[in-house]
Amino acid sequence: MIKNKCIGIALATALSSAGAFATVEDVETSFYPYKDGVPHVDGITVGMTINADNADQFKDAMDPALYDQVKNGWLDVKVGETTSFDLHPSYVEATRKSTGQVSLGENLGEINGFVAGRPFPEEPDLSDSRAGEKLAWNYKYGYNWGDSAAIAPFYWKYRDLESAKVERTLKFNFHFLNYMHRVNQEPVPQFAENPSELYRAIYVQVLEPFDVKNTQLLIHRSENDLTRDNTWLYLGFQRRVRRLSSGQITDSFLGADLMIEDFEGYNGRISDMNWTYKGTKNILLPFYNHNDMVLATDLVEKDGYQFVEFGGKGGCFPNITWQLRKVYVLESDPVDENHPISKRVHYVDAQTFTLPRTLIYDRKGDLWKSWLIGQAHPDHHLPKNKGTGVSVDDAFSMLDVQAGHCTTGQFKGQVDSAMNPIKIFTVQNMRAKGR
Repeated sequence: MIKNKCIGIALATALSSAGAFATVEDVETSFYPYKDGVPHVDGITVGMTINADNADQFKDAMDPALYDQVKNGWLDVKVGETTSFDLHPSYVEATRKSTGQVSLGENLGEINGFVAGRPFPEEPDLSDSRAGEKLAWNYKYGYNWGDSAAIAPFYWKYRDLESAKVERTLKFNFHFLNYMHRVNQEPVPQFAENPSELYRAIYVQVLEPFDVKNTQLLIHRSENDLTRDNTWLYLGFQRRVRRLSSGQITDSFLGADLMIEDFEGYNGRISDMNWTYKGTKNILLPFYNHNDMVLATDLVEKDGYQFVEFGGKGGCFPNITWQLRKVYVLESDPVDENHPISKRVHYVDAQTFTLPRTLIYDRKGDLWKSWLIGQAHPDHHLPKNKGTGVSVDDAFSMLDVQAGHCTTGQFKGQVDSAMNPIKIFTVQNMRAKGR
């Protein structure tokens, strides 16, 4: 009896790690979840506003932090039409080609048979103990910014929640580059010269204000998830590059309400977290058409581009519309018991696998921060983004509900490979820019 039970457990573990359950039909459902209809919640209609007066009626259509914020009158939520954010056909095709060939490794952070596309397009199953891990891999190898892109420029504003005072404004350029698993921009599928076997790199440069001008950040993420990221920081006033320890990525970045690990919703390794799938819901997420919004007039670019405007309590909330969308609720808790948080709850958009909403809890288990990343449709944004299939990160708000403070971000996202030459993702480039 004991022997049979052990065999059963081993079989269950093996099956939960397998990718063979995925089918061509799974791929279609994963990438086109609204082809047969969009989510519906009784009483919610396109064009309506959810506010403090009717928040209780629609509580189940919001994540807990958003409900509290609306109920308390911090913001009103305007409901937009649910639209399909189709990812690039080459990314979808890469997923089809690898269907049934990808599986989880024996240990957290290990994956087998992955080439390109979405590793696990099948619907997550609550009975699968590793379903959360599969969703995490789908995010890591997602089409967030495609093969390469830039946010140029990118404004951060530090705000007091009560007074709405803008305490500080920083101006950045952010650059993203995939070295491997590329599906659209040449070279495909990877760069020939990649001796460190990097998967992805992020390069950041501060442009303003003067006291932090030319501060630079460089992150190299290995293809091997069990290898720690290499992260370097260049401080202009010190005029030298220093390597950051793993613990420093969970410190406040340049005095903001977010840490390096928060970038893009989660900027860390799969193996740094335990992942738990908590279920599927239809809730409101910040998806919209940038060009259809009422935009800011204080930061207009030379080409006429206008950034998302902010309002609500403290000016901490983007003035955008929200869509009812299919969402996977994914919980991550740190493997390292010394980590400053107890867990994150990610509301993963089921079509794009972006992380537009994340709730962050302190070590006592209390809500600490409410993380919002607005997603703009690429066909209703800059002309160069049309047809790229990238769900464009367009605005953010990191709200520290305990400190009564927020950091907001306004993006000019550009899916343009010419802006991201491989040479800028090097320590040598940091030193050269710092001279």
